[in-house]
Amino acid sequence: MDLQKQTAPAAASEPAASELRASDADRDRVADILRDALAEGRLTAEEHAERVEDVFRAKTVGELEPLVRDLPGAHQHRTAPAYAAAPGRPTAGAIPADPDENVIAVFSSAVRKGRWRAGRRIHAYSIFGSVEIDLSEAIFEYQQIVIKAFSLFGNVEVRVPENVSLRGTGGGVLGNFEVDTLDAPDAEAPVVFVDGWAVLGNVEARPKRGKLVADILDRVQRKVDKSVRKHL
Repeated sequence: MDLQKQTAPAAASEPAASELRASDADRDRVADILRDALAEGRLTAEEHAERVEDVFRAKTVGELEPLVRDLPGAHQHRTAPAYAAAPGRPTAGAIPADPDENVIAVFSSAVRKGRWRAGRRIHAYSIFGSVEIDLSEAIFEYQQIVIKAFSLFGNVEVRVPENVSLRGTGGGVLGNFEVDTLDAPDAEAPVVFVDGWAVLGNVEARPKRGKLVADILDRVQRKVDKSVRKHL
């Protein structure tokens, strides 16, 4: 009696890691490596822009790997940063009651941006106008900063670097009060508190993508070193 041999169906081979679909976290990791390489001078601005464009077009992990293969950051073991939650309110006694600076726009616009020293308390008033407070290139001399914003038929926009903490307490009356909560990886990083009201207006605070306090300080230090060498 012949026994029929039954062959088991071949198991489907698992896809290689490089063939897996790329996730948003994979793209963010590669974008971070490219950003660090730009800050360190390993990539030019043009090279960085081209590779970042390829990052968002990539569909698989294998398409992401060549974009950072020649960069040291891709071969270093990175541990997840230990985020320390910033306090919800400023430390008692850390912020003066009176503002260090008033930014006022009445039927006009007022802008505070560029390289400037941010005080501990800033008051912003927008009445049928527009106020922009950009801290992305500011000098942080204090760890805690309060921005008191009031908008009446106007607009107040606050922008901060990506590596500071951002907190907000306020509301809107037929208006919009929106603050993107942000926790910095460094517990010693500056904390920006945005308080206020939007009455038939808009108050908005959020991080400015690509702007970091450390990057700015590094650029300033390089300029200082270059200036010193010229005078030697």
